[in-house]
Amino acid sequence: MSNFLFVPVALAYLLIIGLLFLFGMYYFYIVLLAHRFKGDQDLEPEIDEWPSVTVQLPIFNEMYVAERLIRRAGQLDYPTAKLEIQVLDDSTDETRQIACKAVQALQAEGLNIQYLHREQREGFKAGALREGFRQASGEFLAIFDADFLPPKMFLRKTVPHLADPEIAFVQTRWGHINRNFSFLTYMQALTLDSHFIIEQFARSKAGLWFNFNGTAGVWRAKAIAEAGGWQAHTLTEDLDLSYRAFLKGWKAKYLRDVVVPAELPVTFSAFRRQQNRWARGGFECAR
Repeated sequence: MSNFLFVPVALAYLLIIGLLFLFGMYYFYIVLLAHRFKGDQDLEPEIDEWPSVTVQLPIFNEMYVAERLIRRAGQLDYPTAKLEIQVLDDSTDETRQIACKAVQALQAEGLNIQYLHREQREGFKAGALREGFRQASGEFLAIFDADFLPPKMFLRKTVPHLADPEIAFVQTRWGHINRNFSFLTYMQALTLDSHFIIEQFARSKAGLWFNFNGTAGVWRAKAIAEAGGWQAHTLTEDLDLSYRAFLKGWKAKYLRDVVVPAELPVTFSAFRRQQNRWARGGFECAR
């Protein structure tokens, strides 16, 4: 029996080792690229007239951070006449009342901010973004998840790079508000830093495909439309849309020096759900 199993087990072992070797060589190549481009500076293009921008805030049952996110969006430094903010709230708890109150406060200050609520959460985040896209007036769309804190100058530093008509989206680096909260958050921060500081940077500089990370970035509305819009076929609608845009001939830009702080999951169960969603979505996109 053992002799009978030797060949298939050996082949499976060699296959796994081979795949791990290729995976390791890929990251070795990425590190070399990052080292090669480490001194490159992203010069901010000059812009004559600021285009219209819609800021989209997709939230779902985020009662503890919803108001903070909405207020930070309202503090973005951008011409008021060219700025629109959408709160895309699919919540089923007290978040609805909290978000509505925060929106009304900003409306009283003269900001163009709208509260959009869906009774049926069809398509989850992708569905909310798709519905917001139908009603958006901006030429570009900035997206922030509930646990992010967009800096005041975010749009001023990102939108000018979209003056290049071939660029579909601009992605920025995630920061970590609670990096030192625990060993778990510290290790998450290290993992994400390797992705954003090395991998995303190297792939962008080398002209390779890289993905939009779902938040802390700005999309060109025309590129979203041409790529087929937000779709809920996978759990990672951001990765899906990114690659569909690249297949349509669009390019993208990553800005490593623009950092948007965010909170990391503080419990292992939340971290596990996040990683499961990302891994499953990646396989779904590959399929």
